[in-house]
Amino acid sequence: MKNRVLCFGEVLWDAFGDEKKAGGAPMNVARHLVQQHVDVKFASRVGMDASGNELVDFLKNNGLYSPMIQRDNTLPTCEVTVELDDKNQATYIIPEPVSWDNIQLDNNLKEGAKDASIVVFGSLACREKTTHDTLLNLLDETDAIKIFDVNLRHPHYTLATIETLAARASVIKMNEEEADLLIGGGNGDLKAKITEFRNKYHTKTICVTRGENGAMIWHDYEFFEHPGFCVEVADTVGAGDAFLATFIAGLIANNPIPKILLNACAIGAYVTSRRGANPVYNRDEIGRIKKS
Repeated sequence: MKNRVLCFGEVLWDAFGDEKKAGGAPMNVARHLVQQHVDVKFASRVGMDASGNELVDFLKNNGLYSPMIQRDNTLPTCEVTVELDDKNQATYIIPEPVSWDNIQLDNNLKEGAKDASIVVFGSLACREKTTHDTLLNLLDETDAIKIFDVNLRHPHYTLATIETLAARASVIKMNEEEADLLIGGGNGDLKAKITEFRNKYHTKTICVTRGENGAMIWHDYEFFEHPGFCVEVADTVGAGDAFLATFIAGLIANNPIPKILLNACAIGAYVTSRRGANPVYNRDEIGRIKKS
């Protein structure tokens, strides 16, 4: 069985004041998968500008550069302004249009999707028609497991796009706020909301992260929960991406869902205890978090 993951979508610079770090949810997931020794490829598009050159160098240095990283002669590389509130929760100011709004369906992408056993995608890169259509074509042509990381960024989504992507996914990951927004109803009960969502989209697996309160997974007609771990939060950037990458690594390893949930919550908590989306893993510290 192939165990290659293809992460598709945005890559960008997150600007924290005078500091900038490479980011984008699908790229962050790919970087966490690299740290977890999963065979992963990344597909995106950057501008033919200095920022794009820097991102290409970054991707090369992190084992994520391939012919599926396209270059755009017209649209710029994306640079996002990140603002943290007094609880270190991040909000994002995302310019448009940018290079990853224009990802083209080419032979490199088609071959990448054909070679993948799992394809990971989100809503943000689908805000414009070109990348939206490219992704749908890829999903229609592959028999890979399709994992939809909802990742809503206001105002860069429509309900119609979310419904289109959800209908194609066998696994959907969202946070609790996104579940409230997309599902509603259920009298505030998360299990009822997940059940309603599943009944609408017939999704095999639904993951809902709950911040400091852990996460819930619905899989094959059964609910699994973890209460989360208590850590001192540096910022929350990338925690959901770390959770998703760990979930994917667990699927590939055929781990039982409770073990996957434990590991995903622990690594998500570890990431919140460090600044930035992609801290280098300290295995001893992650082990201590699991035992806490």
